[in-house]
Amino acid sequence: MKKRVSWFNRFAKGAARATGRPMTFALAALVILVWGITGPIFKFSDTWQLVINTGTTIVTFLMVFLIQNTQNRDSDAIQLKLDELIRATKGAHTVLLDLEEMDDEDLLRLRELYEEIASRSRKAIEIGKDDTGTPFVHIESIQANHDEEGSKVSKKESSAPHHAKKRASR
Repeated sequence: MKKRVSWFNRFAKGAARATGRPMTFALAALVILVWGITGPIFKFSDTWQLVINTGTTIVTFLMVFLIQNTQNRDSDAIQLKLDELIRATKGAHTVLLDLEEMDDEDLLRLRELYEEIASRSRKAIEIGKDDTGTPFVHIESIQANHDEEGSKVSKKESSAPHHAKKRASR
């Protein structure tokens, strides 16, 4: 697989590495210190205050996008690695590969299933039983329940005014 990295990704990755280093923090602290020391020289004027306010606002604004880019890339890479582990594990539910694409209700139901397994395991340990193994999880019921509820919602929406339908689809 050929690696193609955009100029922005290279820049964001380099900036994230550079800004996360102790020397960068020391440099930022030095800038603040110099700014504070020069206060009496500039008689603590509005311009003196504006310099630091403008500078920090610009840096913060730009860093938000760089940090978000880095987090998105890292999150995607971790997700792909987890997907590969699921795919390669015998007996794993491959329906979980796109778990991050499920809606909140389905995720909640799935979490409840796994919490129930954890609860049963804790109870088993309390009475001296083993908690190892691979208990069966009925993941199919998650989507089936969602489809049934979705058809109920669709029937309700058909009688709702147009603006309510639009709001419900968001």
